[in-house]
Amino acid sequence: MENRRYFSEFIGTFALVFCGTGAIIINQESGGMITHVGVALTFGLVVAAMIFTLGDVSGAHLNPAVTLSFAVAKRFPFKQVVPYVFAQVLGAFAASGILKVCFPQNEWLGATLPAGSDWQSFLFEVILTMILVLVIFNVTTGAKEKGITAAIAIGSVVGLEALFAGPVCGASMNPVRSLSPALVSGHLEHLWIYLTAPFVGAILGIAIHQFLFPTHD
Repeated sequence: MENRRYFSEFIGTFALVFCGTGAIIINQESGGMITHVGVALTFGLVVAAMIFTLGDVSGAHLNPAVTLSFAVAKRFPFKQVVPYVFAQVLGAFAASGILKVCFPQNEWLGATLPAGSDWQSFLFEVILTMILVLVIFNVTTGAKEKGITAAIAIGSVVGLEALFAGPVCGASMNPVRSLSPALVSGHLEHLWIYLTAPFVGAILGIAIHQFLFPTHD
């Protein structure tokens, strides 16, 4: 059973990074055929699809910040955090590796980059992840705990945030989504933002959710 969960996280995160960062790469390689709106929709749709497909197996976290937030809120066992994150990292790197093979001349491989200052992007990533985790916790609790509802709501938030904030900070909200293309492409200049801000935002999201909905937890 546990191996199925880990494999589910591997496949789900692989699909997220392959489709999402793949859309960025193909948009660059095709001279903007996909467009920014298309990239944002790709991220939102692949997240919704993976939650709908894999939610019953592993919960479809696809994100170390989400996994850790569930553990901190005591809705997920801490002993599963490391294997979940390991599976997510493997899935992300498998996707970036394949994209590197397919597009060897692409310099960034969909890496997340700030448009302005690092601290501007850090603040954006904190707030974006806070909103995302708040939505995740609400739609995975009580009467709303249904796969299709969660898939639509969470995928919509990811797409929405990527749509308006992508040009500013990249709208990662996910450490492994940023880690794998950065390492595979060799561009680590701004990686610290995307490895720290999502965790800060996730903790804030938990705190706000527990204040607003104390009976849920």
